[in-house]
Amino acid sequence: MAKKKAAKKKAAPKAPATPEITLQPLGDRVVVERDVAEDVTAGGILLPETAKKKPSRGTILSKGEGRMLSDGSRKELQVAVGDKVYFLNYRGESFKFGDRELLLLSEQDILAIIE
Repeated sequence: MAKKKAAKKKAAPKAPATPEITLQPLGDRVVVERDVAEDVTAGGILLPETAKKKPSRGTILSKGEGRMLSDGSRKELQVAVGDKVYFLNYRGESFKFGDRELLLLSEQDILAIIE
C-alpha cells in the first residue's frame, strides 16, 4: 500500500504594499486622496455603493511648485502636504495610482483647509 503524501498548501503571496506617492504635480496643482464615503445615513439606513455621494474633502499627498507669474517668479501654494481640505465636487481629474483612487486638482478648486 503506497502512502500518499499530503499536499502542503502554499501561502498566497502577500500583495505589495501601497507605493509611496512619487507624483510631482506641475504648477499650482495638487494630488488629493478623497476621504472614505459614509456607509450609513444619520437615520441608520445602509447605503449601497451606487447611492454613495463622493466626499468633497480629502488629504493633500503632493503639490506642485506654484503658479508661474508673468515676471517669471512662482507664487507659493497656500496648502501643504498633509493638509485636510474641502474642494469643489466634480472638479479635477480622477486617476488610479497603485490601488489608490486619487484626484488631481488645481489650487483654485480648493475651498478651505480643515484645521
